[in-house]
Amino acid sequence: MTTLDINRHVDIFSPDAFDSKTIDVIGAGASGSRIVLSLAKLGLLNIRVWDFDHVEAHNIANQAYSLEDIGKLKVEALQELVLKQTGTKIEIRPEKVDGSQELGDVVFLLTDTMASRKEIWQKGLRYKTRTRLMIETRMGADEGRVYTIEPKRPKQVKGWEGTLYDDVVTEVSACGTSISVGPTAEYLSGLAVWQMIRWHAIISKQAEDKVDHEIIFGMRAPFIITRSFE
Repeated sequence: MTTLDINRHVDIFSPDAFDSKTIDVIGAGASGSRIVLSLAKLGLLNIRVWDFDHVEAHNIANQAYSLEDIGKLKVEALQELVLKQTGTKIEIRPEKVDGSQELGDVVFLLTDTMASRKEIWQKGLRYKTRTRLMIETRMGADEGRVYTIEPKRPKQVKGWEGTLYDDVVTEVSACGTSISVGPTAEYLSGLAVWQMIRWHAIISKQAEDKVDHEIIFGMRAPFIITRSFE
């Protein structure tokens, strides 16, 4: 098998510098499937993906899967996809995360509901010593948000918890299904991965930077707003 060639980005991000840090991606949907593929293409090896859903026909237009994946568990389909494109075999967990599981150094929190995110946060992330960084994304049809939080820092915890809300009815199409647009998910996923890259550059003293704890963007007309919680 041909080895993944990372020479074009290694000056910006070297997976070797990431050491043995474990990355957990909770949710393998529109943003999660793309984030996992991007992480693997960066050359990262310790990627673990959690999701218990199956690929459905309506997932193909806005997620990383293909028509031949319909009916498969998302994590299994994603494992095959990543292996085919990068040669990396990601670890998969076809189960629901409730916060009782031991999570890694970096956690992408991407579940379908705010209720599940709150549960995982309270039980498994808030002020826990194991996880150093949590990245959470929220997406609409043409807008999105990326939150980048160190779960042990009180000001960041307070700031992020202040953005939480109860589950509400999302934007729906004429046929009553929720709206999700592939290019929006692509942009959102790219921002999320870049936040991890920036954070790692800071903690490894490779860059004098400051991570934005909240990024809000819109696609029509394009805009981006950032905010720090400290």
